[in-house]
Amino acid sequence: MIILYRIYQFLIMLPLLLVATVIAATVTIIGSALGMGRTFGYWPGHIWARVFCILSLVRVRVVGADRVEKNKSYVFVANHQGAYDIFAIYGYLGHQFRWMMKKGLEKIPLVGYSCRVSGHIYVDNSSPAAVRATMAEAEKRLSGGMSVVVFPEGSRTPDGKMHAFRRGAFALAVEFGLPVVPVTIDGAYSVMPRQAMLPRYGTITLTIHQPIYPDGEGRHDLAQLMERSRASIASAL
Repeated sequence: MIILYRIYQFLIMLPLLLVATVIAATVTIIGSALGMGRTFGYWPGHIWARVFCILSLVRVRVVGADRVEKNKSYVFVANHQGAYDIFAIYGYLGHQFRWMMKKGLEKIPLVGYSCRVSGHIYVDNSSPAAVRATMAEAEKRLSGGMSVVVFPEGSRTPDGKMHAFRRGAFALAVEFGLPVVPVTIDGAYSVMPRQAMLPRYGTITLTIHQPIYPDGEGRHDLAQLMERSRASIASAL
């Protein structure tokens, strides 16, 4: 079965996904250039991610979608099992958002530029001034029900286990008094671990947990917020 799947990948899946990627990035760039970045920064990527999963024979099961409101801004934080985390969230989270991503990803041909012009946020930690600029950019994006998605581990797990969280995403929630929504991704490591070149078919479960709201004065305790978020994510692994 796996041999047939590999043949299918090389002859059908990979060529179609390359075409789909070029189309999605091009449509995003054109739509953003026409002043419709809010719409084109999400929907082409959303459809592209679903196509990626469908063509890869990867099923995504969503639990808890009703726990978030459609037009409310959140900071979504998720564990990072593998490359298919991106497709699972982009395709099936069901909420308008922008990614907060490593600045190095901007170098990806066509895709990196499309993310830039459509409002996704590249995180620059090279200096205090760059960090402040990143925060200012995030503040602009977090309006009118727009949210951000962050992988607080920073990179894909090398061994399938959840690793230490960085504080950046949580500091953002503290700074702007936003609710944090922990998201558990389970199964993506089996589909495509960090060291793999090609995916396997399988099922990914996306569990959206209850939002963690700031207190009555709009404040979070940073350490407690990180601890609660990590515990929520771990509970569905």
